[in-house]
Amino acid sequence: MTLIENVSLRRVLDSRGNPTVEADVLTQSGGFGRAAAPSGASTGEYEAIELPPSEAIASARRHAIPRLVGEVHAGNQREVDSTLRAADGTDDFSEIGANSAVAISMAASKAGADVLGAPLYQHLGGAFRGDNFPVPLGNIVGGGEHAKEATHIQEFLAAPVGAPSVSEAVFANAAVHARASEILDERGTPAAKGDEGAWAPPISDAEAFEVMDEAVSDVADELGFEIRFGLDVAAAELYDEDEDGYVYGDEVKSTEEQIDYVADLVDEYELVYVEDPLDENDYEGFAELTDRVGDRTLVCGDDLFVTNVERLQDGIDADAGNSILVKPNQIGTLSDAFDAIELANKNGYESVISHRSGETEDTTIAHLAVATDAAFIKTGTVQGERTAKLNELIRIADDAV
Repeated sequence: MTLIENVSLRRVLDSRGNPTVEADVLTQSGGFGRAAAPSGASTGEYEAIELPPSEAIASARRHAIPRLVGEVHAGNQREVDSTLRAADGTDDFSEIGANSAVAISMAASKAGADVLGAPLYQHLGGAFRGDNFPVPLGNIVGGGEHAKEATHIQEFLAAPVGAPSVSEAVFANAAVHARASEILDERGTPAAKGDEGAWAPPISDAEAFEVMDEAVSDVADELGFEIRFGLDVAAAELYDEDEDGYVYGDEVKSTEEQIDYVADLVDEYELVYVEDPLDENDYEGFAELTDRVGDRTLVCGDDLFVTNVERLQDGIDADAGNSILVKPNQIGTLSDAFDAIELANKNGYESVISHRSGETEDTTIAHLAVATDAAFIKTGTVQGERTAKLNELIRIADDAV
């Protein structure tokens, strides 16, 4: 029923106006799936390789599609993804491109679900639990690689951990986003938006903490449930080998100073989440920070782990971090993403499913977060490509009632 009859690829726009790869998968029984690859600006050194879309499409048409059409069932995700790996023949998808691979992988999963008449999250093996949903992390204020002339820390993230439902969590983040704008306006601070829709004001990190703390507190008081916040430090972008430290404007922090700085922030603001607080090669530093604060916050590896089971296993062996950021395009297929999540779960690490700064309207990650019972999902807070995921979470919750 799910034998693949056709795979078509095209260039479409991502949220930054850059081309990306979209895939359509059609089965012989009429099942259909469509998915598009996102793209990151703050990318880790060890991510799977994204090729220029035209090159990725041409290579996938030459190497991958002939192996899929009439040969592989869309309902068997492992078979689809192992075929993509075999067609590519490299460890990092440098032949057909991780962008073409992940688009095909996600589209095939949707086609398989379509044949079954089941929601994607069910097809992926999950069930929605109304009282245990992935908490959306909403990007409220930021800078780094996502916005110039703004904060050094890349993302200040609202986390409505006390929200009684997905819907209330989603709207809480939107309210924090709006309140942060009001606070900035009251301070006479102009603020454009970064790639993910977060406010990108020309302020110091210290002032951004003040704005976030006030905005989160105000909205929590108004709504009557706990809202905390977290960070994506994106420290690999701050680390300078020549300086042997983390560059914050005119100040350079040593590794020990960086660890102290982040640990103090966790204590002062009761941060619920800290992503990439140290360089992408610093397992030892991650381990030291996790030992200090890991009992009260998630220390999450993005550039450290890049959704890669080998790098995650190295982190587990070193006690580095206690959670992993999962981005399917970072590793190339849904099966590879599931393998990372499974390894994390077996070792007591939480999983956080994530969008990219260059996004599309694709909603696969909303279903992946529900299917894997992830602790958090990073989706952004506003803008259509971000709200597409959030609205899909609301629909999943509503349909599951």
